Amino acid sequence: MRPLRRLYSTFAGGWPGIGLMLMRFVVGIALVNSAGSALLSSPAIPVRILSVLLGGAAILLIIGLYTPIVGTAVAVIESFRLLTIPADKLDYLLVATFGAALAMLGPGLWSLDARLFGWKRIEPLPRNR
Repeated sequence: MRPLRRLYSTFAGGWPGIGLMLMRFVVGIALVNSAGSALLSSPAIPVRILSVLLGGAAILLIIGLYTPIVGTAVAVIESFRLLTIPADKLDYLLVATFGAALAMLGPGLWSLDARLFGWKRIEPLPRNR
């Protein structure tokens, strides 16, 4: 039940945690924009499937759920798009790099990953005499 705890000893808080949260939001918004524009242009079926997957990944990144897995998937998909689609290479490179960075750094303290998989502290109840 605690697979992400093995990946990160702590979930970054303070300014680093805010920076990771902003990275998640920026990548998520970029993916929603990319997936939405691809779906509205009525592309072929494989591109539609890829766009739906990226839209789902964007939502998971924004809320910070399964960030290492989703970040890795985003990095792989965007790297594939970088090599196969001729337009917008800089956008694909940027999102792939941020996805890989999020997979390596983690989601930060303000995420569902930290809430669900972070270390819990149990305080003992005071003894009544």
